[in-house]
Amino acid sequence: MALLESLHSRGMKGVADIVINHRCAHSQDDQGRWNVFGGRLAWDAAAITRDNAEFGGHGARGSGEDYTAAPNIDHSQERIRQDLINWLKWLRKSIGYDGWRFDYVKGYSGEFTREYIDGSVPSLAFGEFWDACDYTDGVLDYNQDRHRQRIVDWCDKTGGTSAAFDFTTKGVLQEAVVRGERWRLVDAQGRPSGFMGLWPSRAVTFIENHDTGSTLGHWPFPSNHLHEGYAYILTHPGTPCVFWDHWEQPELRQSIKALLKIRKEEAIDSRAQIKILSARAHLYSACINGRVCMKIGKDGWSPNGDSATSETGKWHLATSGPNFAVWTLTEPADLPSR
Repeated sequence: MALLESLHSRGMKGVADIVINHRCAHSQDDQGRWNVFGGRLAWDAAAITRDNAEFGGHGARGSGEDYTAAPNIDHSQERIRQDLINWLKWLRKSIGYDGWRFDYVKGYSGEFTREYIDGSVPSLAFGEFWDACDYTDGVLDYNQDRHRQRIVDWCDKTGGTSAAFDFTTKGVLQEAVVRGERWRLVDAQGRPSGFMGLWPSRAVTFIENHDTGSTLGHWPFPSNHLHEGYAYILTHPGTPCVFWDHWEQPELRQSIKALLKIRKEEAIDSRAQIKILSARAHLYSACINGRVCMKIGKDGWSPNGDSATSETGKWHLATSGPNFAVWTLTEPADLPSR
């Protein structure tokens, strides 16, 4: 509670990691199965889906993918859902959390997530819909429409009340920079190729999190392209995240701080308008809201030398670093004021 109070005093919000697809039990039943729960949610095997026979579950079948490492909770039961809503309300009102990060939402229907959001009324909510990208012979497919559409479908099931982590953007972006294939960063319709290209206001962008990088090293973003990664997500639509491990790296932190300053001063938000100008092997460039230009890749480029942007006015190099640069418009040419 003291930590949350400290966050609130600084104008920040606290988000709890809500793990309700599965739940580790407190003790075993008379057959040695871990299915007796304690604490505020004192359930038994009746709360576990029947898909989890090894835990003695005799609830309904699950409404999503099975998580084999722990008992899966049966969200189809009204009493279970009400217990969870009451617990979330307690976290909000008694502990002071502002929002939810829903873990492993592939395991149960998004309709239940909507009920939990409607019942607890968080300031923000987003889900971890981590689905495998599409590959052919170990190489990421250029077209990831099916992957990002699955994230859209999950958000739709929540009635749009929840955002979702943009795993499509992470997968495409890290493949693009490590293979020198930045042409991957634009789809066939000229939009960003991640989830943000379809529903930017619900896309929570990131390049690393506690499940991928850090000590786990599972599907990590290439460490020699971190500056590029942040130059991309911090100038683009969606709601970007900064990974704490990266913030602790002094040189990278300076780049992140400069990019965050530009994002704030230029009012780049989740619905920012983007025009992709170049997308080839070693160069990706884009203009955001007509007032910020950026590029990643080793090839040279400047908005002052590009016919698509030079007529807009004069551009000032606001920040740059390893294989990235960002410009802001300083002298608009007959543009309406913001």
